[in-house]
Amino acid sequence: MSPKTPPAQEALSSADVRKKHKEYLFPAVANYYEEPLVLAEGKGMRLRDLDGKEYLDFFGGILTVSVGHANEDVNAAVKAQIDRLGHVSTLFPTIPIVELAEKLASIAPGQLKKCYFTASGTEADETGVMMAQVYTGRTEIVALRHGYSGRSMLAQSLTGHATWRAVPTQIAGIKHALSPYCYRCPLGLTYPSCEVKCAQDIDELIRTTTTGQIAGFLAEPIQGVGGFVTPPKEYFQIAVGIVRKYGGVFICDEVQTGFGRTGGKWWGCEQYGVEPEIMTMAKGIANGLPLSACIATPAIADSLTKLTISTFGGNPVTSVAGKATIEYIESHDLRANAETQGKRLRAGLERLKAKYPRTIGDVRGMGLMQGVELVEDETRKDRSPNARATARLFEETKKRGLLIGKGGLYGNVLRISPPLIATAADVDEAVEKLDESFTSIRA
Repeated sequence: MSPKTPPAQEALSSADVRKKHKEYLFPAVANYYEEPLVLAEGKGMRLRDLDGKEYLDFFGGILTVSVGHANEDVNAAVKAQIDRLGHVSTLFPTIPIVELAEKLASIAPGQLKKCYFTASGTEADETGVMMAQVYTGRTEIVALRHGYSGRSMLAQSLTGHATWRAVPTQIAGIKHALSPYCYRCPLGLTYPSCEVKCAQDIDELIRTTTTGQIAGFLAEPIQGVGGFVTPPKEYFQIAVGIVRKYGGVFICDEVQTGFGRTGGKWWGCEQYGVEPEIMTMAKGIANGLPLSACIATPAIADSLTKLTISTFGGNPVTSVAGKATIEYIESHDLRANAETQGKRLRAGLERLKAKYPRTIGDVRGMGLMQGVELVEDETRKDRSPNARATARLFEETKKRGLLIGKGGLYGNVLRISPPLIATAADVDEAVEKLDESFTSIRA
């Protein structure tokens, strides 16, 4: 990386930025680390802070920087479009918006074809729920405990985490099914002898807590903020089958799992052999630019006859970034790379679990979306979550120049999700730094 810091930014130190952040931003806009990093530039897999220290990025801006920081192909498309046309809103068709929609339709599973573009995952999920309700003429939605859908009132209502719910008054008609959280099974069972009872319970949930006629079921193939909770392979076949029996549609939230993240395939739902009627996406779609989409079957898309508009959705600049990102994933076979390097990463994390059996309770995930759950003592039956160890580990990985994420209801799960361009050397370096960090917190 060659320093290209704008002159106005050169006058600010890291301390200055942290002070201004504290003074001018909502306190709820939390930062990682005891002394937050002030990141200034990035290229590929590497980031550099304002003090000149370099970091290996294994969180990708919350699974958003899918093809690497400052990707030259994506940036070139963006720069060319900025000089041509910056913004018109959805009131006017443009070449970028129709080309991106056509591209998404070509890689979407099943009968998904028609797109609605917005600027965030929250908006995409809002759109997906609205379309299920409009199409079915019903209002009740089944979501999952430990799920996360965003910041709006509806999104908070869909979210299954108390810590992400800012107000007690929530939108009615949303029922939360059991999470397919095998490591902490809510029914106290063990897979596979459990017969995936968490999915089967959706039938009784619908019959006892709804009118019996639902609009849809919204779920992430892997629960992101929930701590990369990865369902058993049979889960979605069972759950979606029950939902459809009661007239609902499947809204698949691919905000974190989409665009090759789970390895080998474009979408997380494809790992489970199910085809949604509605699918939402954001994050990795445009390598960091604010873009999201809801794609639906023609019948569902055509059911919306009221007027609607998305001021920033499908903006020409973000649309070309989205198309360029998808084409880069295709041309560099990054779905396959996510699968290959994901296996390498998983093997490394499993070795760490064997080396630190009391601290690491579970390793789970798919592709380059791997979670590591830390516990007080894995040998104890209660497997108490260990958020303190997670916080300590974060400080140690920061010292060693490795950036990772965290999540889970208890804040005790490492979320490891590098850009899809990660190499074997990157993976080995990350595992080595994690190993050193675990050794340090154990001492």
